[in-house]
Formats: sequence, C-alpha cells, structure tokens
Amino acid sequence: MDANKARELLERYNQGLCTAEEKRLVEAWEEELEASGDEITNVPRMKDWQEAVHARLMERIGEEKADLAPVTVHRVHFMRRWGWAAAAILLIGLVTYLLTGENGTPAPEQAAVVQDIAPGRSGAILTLADGTQVELDSLGNGLIASQQGVDVKLENGEVAYDDADQSAKELIYNTMTTPKGRQFRLTLPDGTKVWLNAASSLRFPMVFLGADRTVEVTGEAYFEVAKDDRKPFNVVVNQTATVQVLGTHFNINAYSNEPVMQTTLLEGSLAVLHGNRRALLKPGQQARLEPEKENGLTVTADVDLDKVIAWKNGIFNFEGAKLAEFLQQVERWYDIDVVYEKGVPDMTFWGKMTRDIPLSGLLVVLEKSNVKFRLEGRKLTILP
Repeated sequence: MDANKARELLERYNQGLCTAEEKRLVEAWEEELEASGDEITNVPRMKDWQEAVHARLMERIGEEKADLAPVTVHRVHFMRRWGWAAAAILLIGLVTYLLTGENGTPAPEQAAVVQDIAPGRSGAILTLADGTQVELDSLGNGLIASQQGVDVKLENGEVAYDDADQSAKELIYNTMTTPKGRQFRLTLPDGTKVWLNAASSLRFPMVFLGADRTVEVTGEAYFEVAKDDRKPFNVVVNQTATVQVLGTHFNINAYSNEPVMQTTLLEGSLAVLHGNRRALLKPGQQARLEPEKENGLTVTADVDLDKVIAWKNGIFNFEGAKLAEFLQQVERWYDIDVVYEKGVPDMTFWGKMTRDIPLSGLLVVLEKSNVKFRLEGRKLTILP
C-alpha cells in the first residue's frame, strides 16, 4: 500500500466508509495509541514512542515504505482525549507528516527547554466612554458599569450590553482590546455576538443611533450579526476597508503585520468596500484585500471554513501552513516574540492541535520537523 492509499484509508475511516477489516486495523492502532498515553507524557521518550507506534501502524496497513505523505485527519477529539503530548505526536508523525524537504533524516537534538509558557486564555481590557480601563481577566459575574442608560455586565466570561436607551442623542464608544495571549467574546447592544482573537480590538457605540450600526475592528474577529433590515451593520477594518452586512456570520482577519486582509463569509451575504471597488460575497467565499495594490481586492471561492474559524473553536489548524504562518499564530497566542536569525525556513505543516497546550507542546513539533530554535524567556529565535 503506497502513501496515497494509506491516506485514503484514514479518510474513509473518518467518514465511516471503510470495510470491516479496514475499520479493525485502524481501531486497533487507536487502542494501542490510547494505551500508550502514560508513556508519551514523558517528553524525552517521545521520539522512541513515535517511531515504535509508527512502525506498528505501517505494518498493520501493509505499508512497504514508511515515508508518509501528508495525511489529513479531521477527528480532533483524538487530541483532546490524549492531551498535549499525544496531540504533538499526531501532528508530527502519525496523522500528518511535516514537509521539510528532507529525505527522512532524523531531526537534530535541541537543547532542553527549561521553562514553559502557558497557552492563551480568556481575557481582555474594556475601555469605557470616560477612559476608564477595566481588566476583565479576573472579574467575576456581575455589573461592570452603567453608561448612557446601558448596563454592562460580565456573565460567564462574556460581556453583554443590556437595556439600551434609544432616546440618547450622542454616540458614546467603548473599546474591547485583547492583548497577546488573550481572547474574548461579547454581545453588542443590538444582540450581535463578537469573538475577538488575540492581539485584536473592537470599537463600538453604547447605543446604535442613526440609520446604520458601525463598529471598527483590528486584528481578527468573528461576527454573528443580529438581523435588522432597517439598520445595516458596517465593520470598518483598519480604517482601510468597510464590510457591509444585514444579518450574517463572518470572520475578519486583518492584523497590521500581515499584508492581506481576509473577510470570510459563512452565512448570509455581505459586501467588502475599498475605495471605489466593491466585492459581494456568497457563503463559502473570501474577500482578500492587499491595500497597497491598485487592484488589490479579489474574491476566492471554496474556502476551508473550518480552518478560518478554528481559533474561535479552540483549535490550531495548520493545514497547508508555511512556517511563518504557523509561528504567527503561536506568537500571538502564547504572547512571545519570534525572531528569525537568518531568514524563514521553507517548510509546510499539516495537522490540527488544541489551543490549550503549553508552548512546549508546539516546540516538540518544531523539533521533530528539523527546525532549530532557541527559547529565552518569551523570545523564540529560529536558527539557520
């Protein structure tokens, strides 16, 4: 059985389409993997454990040459069940193979990582209309503030705005900011739900007055807009482009250190405006804007929606990600600085991991894919 057939077997199993014999083979491997859970939590033994299980799997499915092509596995619950060490193994060796351009030579040994960094968590800073900043990380449920007839409450990790006073005459703004290593969600006064990824911000009025509802966003955010045909919902992105909607679900990725702004539509309809150009999206499409280009607004169809909103669902999705993209996500979520000593290695990753693992779990992935690095405090240096 060649590498493509091995991949097809795992995909058929995930879809419930394999034969009884194929199902038995794959599930026997799963049982062995789960039974080995105590051993793989010991990081120094990961390499030996990985090679042993890899060899058993290849023997069972008739592989003649253990040189796997990328194998996509969609059952992320494997990773949750077996913890971060198993998640790292699944990503780097058994479910997907990290494309390094090498010929299968073992990864060089890395210096031991003496410290670890916890993953990101729920948290944000809410700046009220009077300039007061409220750190939400450690607050309990209850009333945060009352402004312009609106109660601002924290309920189970979500900020909500209630009882808007529609007689207000003036727009008064709040700003939600998530630093690196934090993400948060909130419900706006009109009922729109917003999820903010790390290193992002949302500026919005306490009450939506006038003919529309306009907010401003930087970084990455996912919106579920409350439908109101009388008041279109507008998102101003980095003061550069505008997204116009009525009621819909969509994701905006617009980090200032990335050259492309991406607006992806999951449900409903919306338009992206930039200068005199306008792109109308249907579900499953993505508008890509490169502001520095004259005709930089384009539309892409058949987008991997699971990958786009993986962050919102607590998942790292590295399907087809280059090393720089991989590490941009890591940098924001773990609140670290990534430095390249001599350029960015040309490497592609395939796989998924939960976002609740410590940084050491991600470093195992780098180590096993022949990436040399040095971690000093919160500075991760990629070596040549």
